[in-house]
Amino acid sequence: MYSLLLALAVLPLLAQSTNIVLSNDDGWAEINIRVFYDRLTRAGNSVVLSAPADNKSGTGSSDSPAIKLTKPCEFNSCPTGSPAQGFNASNPRFNYVNSYPVTSIRYGIQNLSPKFFGGPPELAVAGFNVGANLGSTTLISGTVGAATEAAKEGIPAIAFSGTTGSQTAWTAPVPRYVSTYADLSTNVTQTLIASGKPFLPSNIWLNVNYPASSTTSCASPRNFKFVLSRINAASSGTAADVQTCEKTRLPTESTVVGTSGCYASISVGRADTKGDATAAEQAVVLRKLGKILSCLPS
Repeated sequence: MYSLLLALAVLPLLAQSTNIVLSNDDGWAEINIRVFYDRLTRAGNSVVLSAPADNKSGTGSSDSPAIKLTKPCEFNSCPTGSPAQGFNASNPRFNYVNSYPVTSIRYGIQNLSPKFFGGPPELAVAGFNVGANLGSTTLISGTVGAATEAAKEGIPAIAFSGTTGSQTAWTAPVPRYVSTYADLSTNVTQTLIASGKPFLPSNIWLNVNYPASSTTSCASPRNFKFVLSRINAASSGTAADVQTCEKTRLPTESTVVGTSGCYASISVGRADTKGDATAAEQAVVLRKLGKILSCLPS
């Protein structure tokens, strides 16, 4: 597997600037999304952030028209009485929507992207989430809800989630795990971009999860290995997965993240069900991300 640090250094030079809409469910002022924005922009992309005004974790695919704020945005990032949608005066690419993640990313796609990009975004990314989104948790995750909504609207999408962390304001010193997860997420994004269009098949999204990261364990991007995985466990009647690592059954993302050795999971999902994609759809992702994929130890 290529060194993650080498990939991060080289990929921006290989890939042209890509128009990306960025969202989450933890809120527009949470530190993870702001640092991820910085990394994606530093990699040469044109990014617009469109995320909930407040923490909307666990709201799945809930959707409701945005309304005027009756209390401040999270971390007092905008005052009571602010309009239903708003932006940061110093950076108008930072936008809040006083509603759910699904509503927020749709606003980014339909309203903000034409303004900043002159048309729809080329890619949508959500996260990276505070806490993992594994298996059945994907059904209630707002981060996943945002990614699958983008895919339903025809925009290739990736949801990122990290095991370590808690709700933290964008103004706080950047914890090491935040930098690590941001670099890893940028690596996956840039690798997909470098693979060429179409980035993903229609109705497909990726679910990426990272294990715990601390100053002493899985502290650096170079410690991590990505593994292609399944969202849900297969039953006896489940069709075979794509063949990789000399097997036709992918490990579940929970198994990958729970394996000692800093393994991160990349699952291929269908937006209409939030479940696993077919072997043929998995094979497309295997070809596109193969350079950064590894296998679990035997």
